[in-house]
Amino acid sequence: MEAKDFKKGQPRWCPGCGDHFFLASLQKAMAEIGIAPQDTAVISGIGCSSRLPHYMATYGMNTIHGRAAAIATGCKVANPKLTVWQVSGDGDGLAIGGNHFIHANRRNIDLNMILLNNRIYGLTKGQYSPTSPRGFVSKSSPYGTVEDPFRPAELCFGARGHFFARAVATDAAGTVEILKAAQAHKGASVCEILQNCVIFNDGTHASVYKPEDRKKNAIYLKHGEKMVFGENNEKGLVQEGFGIKVVTIGQDGYTMDDILVHDAHCEDNTLQLKLALMEGPDFPIALGVIRDVEAPTYNDAVEAQIEEVSSKKKYHNFEELLMTNDTWEVK
Repeated sequence: MEAKDFKKGQPRWCPGCGDHFFLASLQKAMAEIGIAPQDTAVISGIGCSSRLPHYMATYGMNTIHGRAAAIATGCKVANPKLTVWQVSGDGDGLAIGGNHFIHANRRNIDLNMILLNNRIYGLTKGQYSPTSPRGFVSKSSPYGTVEDPFRPAELCFGARGHFFARAVATDAAGTVEILKAAQAHKGASVCEILQNCVIFNDGTHASVYKPEDRKKNAIYLKHGEKMVFGENNEKGLVQEGFGIKVVTIGQDGYTMDDILVHDAHCEDNTLQLKLALMEGPDFPIALGVIRDVEAPTYNDAVEAQIEEVSSKKKYHNFEELLMTNDTWEVK
């Protein structure tokens, strides 16, 4: 299959919106994954990013605000063979949809959950969202927000999530890579996509939006590989007490042997969470698959339970049910 097999319609987003970049990456990833459009469903809520199912030649549903995870859950449990992608923005997914987000992770439902994070409500014209930073000035916070934001990774990990990855919308290769990993993971997969809203919050992820900036300000994590970054991979992450710190390899006595190796499959998420929460001038932003741990899924458990209970029943369909008790013939 090719990316064009998953394309439909003409996307209606602002020129330069990160949704355009992500849509192209999703279609490319789906083609490389090789699951047919008729075996795929894309479910969204309400928001700019939630228009995405309209541009996919798959099954799709543009649902109501914050309920994408609930609809996607029902879709997957009712038809376990269907591959389900859930697409939400940071407002849709973490405000009114926050409860559904944490429980989809806690239950470990086999969904590919995409969180397109531009730290703003774009469709409703520029209100601050659950991921907007403290002090952020917007139409609904003209003097700056007085709230601390949600950090999606922290929320996912706190809900006992087993898969978390992050990419930048303008990084097609990085986005495709984590989307393929999300599909390969059996269970709830959360992919945070960092993107700009060119109208109401342009530049919110400026430190990693361009390739040259990602070399300096981001670290690509790969399972089993040393955690190095920098324009020439001259920097790395080492353990310091119960935390981590950035060092320059070859200086202050630090060698490549001191650099930590990324373990995405470790059940203890302590280090993974520290990596996911790195930010600020002293640390790079972690990209790639940060956590990927196998665990029983909700949908498999429900399906097995139904089969077990059904095997013990005297009836297996409605007609048999009608014949299980006393019957009368009316003439």
